[in-house]
Amino acid sequence: MATYVTSDAHGHLRALDRVLEASGVGADDTLYVLGDMIDRGPEPLGVIHLVRGLADSHGIGQVHVLKGNHEGLMLDALQGATPYSEGDWEINGGWVTAGQLDALPREQADDIIAWMRGLPLYDVVKVEDHFAPRPRPASDVAPVSGAAPTYMRTYMLCHAGINAPAAHAYLAASGIPVERPGVLQNLDASVLYVMMGAQKTEDLLWIREEFWGRPTGFVDGEGRGPLVVAGHTPSVLIQRYAGHTHGPVLNADERALVVEVGACQDTGGVADRIDIDASAAGGAPHGQVAVMRLEDHRVWYAPVEEGE
Repeated sequence: MATYVTSDAHGHLRALDRVLEASGVGADDTLYVLGDMIDRGPEPLGVIHLVRGLADSHGIGQVHVLKGNHEGLMLDALQGATPYSEGDWEINGGWVTAGQLDALPREQADDIIAWMRGLPLYDVVKVEDHFAPRPRPASDVAPVSGAAPTYMRTYMLCHAGINAPAAHAYLAASGIPVERPGVLQNLDASVLYVMMGAQKTEDLLWIREEFWGRPTGFVDGEGRGPLVVAGHTPSVLIQRYAGHTHGPVLNADERALVVEVGACQDTGGVADRIDIDASAAGGAPHGQVAVMRLEDHRVWYAPVEEGE
């Protein structure tokens, strides 16, 4: 039983299919898709069809899909939210998706649109941590048989990121002593879920520099605390916005990688933010679709090839 995350396939159906197969995510596992399934690439509706049918096609136990900014652009354009909505969607690659939607029978298109409208903006999940140095136990009692204590790590999942100052302000206004050592690191997942609900929709779908450019403040000097996994910002661009990136942005073949951000002495060497967007939107030669397993941060990739 493991938890996997992917994001920003952007119409690159074949790469998404390959990386899901390579990761081995299966019947006992949970997969989160953090939005931006559509636009840019050649098969946006193919990606939607695959994601909606993963239980059958790949035997995945649970699939949770979140809304990305491109799904938001599409919905705004279709309902005429502003005089500029249709143009905004088109210049962001929406013409591919729009053409494929127009070619569908009306009831099929309506079904996709209704499904997309119902997608949530965020989720919070807690998993057993296998990648970071073990934090000190809360008590002085030695673990049985000398085994390392199990550490459960909480992850906040959304498309673009969070507004950390707004999150802290909301918690403080709710009566949580955010300045007290250990408080933010030990917040229950249910509290973080409510906090995410207080974030602005625009931040969850569009935030960039304000998220990647500063620590979240949720991870302490011993590496304890919740992490944020987001997409939206192609990892080939992450160094424009972020400090303390961990590892390379490109591999030896100049393909984009998942990038961990924020690891420093103040966080015990643990990255508090993870960019899961391996730049598939740009296609070949740099773009890939990535899947990360949260328990140990292992990542699988499938490159986007020419013509797909």
